[in-house]
Amino acid sequence: MSTSDKLNSYPPQVKTKLSRLRQLILAVAVEEGIDDLDETLKWGHLSYLTKHGSTVRIAWSSSSPEEYGMYFHCQTKLVETFREIYKNEFSYQGNRAIIFKLEDAIAEDALKHCIALTLNYHQLKHLPLLGA
Repeated sequence: MSTSDKLNSYPPQVKTKLSRLRQLILAVAVEEGIDDLDETLKWGHLSYLTKHGSTVRIAWSSSSPEEYGMYFHCQTKLVETFREIYKNEFSYQGNRAIIFKLEDAIAEDALKHCIALTLNYHQLKHLPLLGA
């Protein structure tokens, strides 16, 4: 299955929300000068990888149909850092995800900052709060 096939497999409202997350990831990569971003499927999720950063995945599950998420490597300091900086902007799932409700608006500027930290993680992981 291709990434576009995966995106098209979601219900319309979910596809719209995940497409927006995808657009934000791609836009941040351009803004950050990341030219090696690879879009692929990992664990059945749309995944974005770069050699200087940590993988970010976006997904929805029919087992929680009213929400979707952006997932991060659980052994990084990413979600811990996001929770510290943006404690009121997002809902978190452990140390691995930011979870969104389908009906809620997203704090896009804050999310873009989280994506930038993720895509540059290996260059920032030694800094307090990832240099944020």
